[in-house]
Amino acid sequence: MAKKTVAALKTGKGKDYTKVITAVKSPKTGAYTFKELIAHNDHIKEAVEAAKEAVTDNQ
Repeated sequence: MAKKTVAALKTGKGKDYTKVITAVKSPKTGAYTFKELIAHNDHIKEAVEAAKEAVTDNQ
């Protein structure tokens, strides 16, 4: 199943999107959680900046 998903992303319009993953450290426990976002390749920098702002807003 995973191979079909990966193969589908490499053909067609799936190539135009990227998954942005940011790590967020919890101030209480020190454990890391991950925030995932799928953004168009033209808007990667904006997506990373938005993810950083969401992290700082949650703390």
